[in-house]
Amino acid sequence: MSEPLNPTPETPGPAPETPGSAPDSAPGPGLDAAPDPAGAEAATDAEADAAARRAASFERQRRLRQEPRFPGGPAADPAGSHHERRIRSFQPRRSRVTTGQEDALQRLWPKWGLDIDGRGVLDLPTLFDGLPVVLEIGFGMGEATAQMAAEDPDTGILAVDVHTPGQGNLLGLADRAGVSNVRVANGDAIILLREMLEPAALDGLRVYFPDPWPKKRHHKRRLIQTEFLDLVAQRLKPGALVHCATDWEPYAEQMLEVLSAHPLFENTQPDGGYAPRPAFRPLTRFEGQGLDKGHVVHDVLFTRR
Repeated sequence: MSEPLNPTPETPGPAPETPGSAPDSAPGPGLDAAPDPAGAEAATDAEADAAARRAASFERQRRLRQEPRFPGGPAADPAGSHHERRIRSFQPRRSRVTTGQEDALQRLWPKWGLDIDGRGVLDLPTLFDGLPVVLEIGFGMGEATAQMAAEDPDTGILAVDVHTPGQGNLLGLADRAGVSNVRVANGDAIILLREMLEPAALDGLRVYFPDPWPKKRHHKRRLIQTEFLDLVAQRLKPGALVHCATDWEPYAEQMLEVLSAHPLFENTQPDGGYAPRPAFRPLTRFEGQGLDKGHVVHDVLFTRR
């Protein structure tokens, strides 16, 4: 008779050692292993050191964000924005400042620049020598703003942005063009409107090519919303012009929709649609590049009732 295929196994003996295996006398990782207080203490110290290094790095970055890049120039965080819990429509960023921009910031910021710190109301008649004032939110590198200021010296432009190279560039352009009707504001336009402007202080508002925040989950960050218009309406004089422009069609549709629905604004176009680009808004280099690529730019013009 043949042996069964699965005989009852005998009680196994100790496994033979293999090359490189630990000797029987060495403690294994199980319950019988002797504790190593020195090793555990060293691991704890290493973790604590790593946590301390991370905390120090975070603190250095925080101080860097709050320190002005140029003494006497725009503040890094003028209103203490880290205390604000509101969803923002802009994303502050730092990029390289050219020698010319740095020179303009250091020379001209004390004369034409201001920080939006929310600590006091601006005296616009004094700031602009009695000129009517238009607020421009987001001016990029400032080419269009400087051109509009030069072509309309009887209107003051309060230009707001958070981009330091653009601030320096606009100051330099205005200086070279010999215009004095531009003031550059550094910080959050919402804080400016809410805390630092008198009711009916403005003769107009310009918002050209704001960040479209194209992803649906980011639409709440778009600037042109009903709540924003409620605030703007308080700061505009009756008859003041609100002028928005964008090359992102879904955002243009939102602009037109929320302005049309607001009871304190009226479309300048009899058909209730978009407006032709007015002559006072220059065609910028970047806009021209977009048009060459087939982008469609929409202008939206409404007046304050």
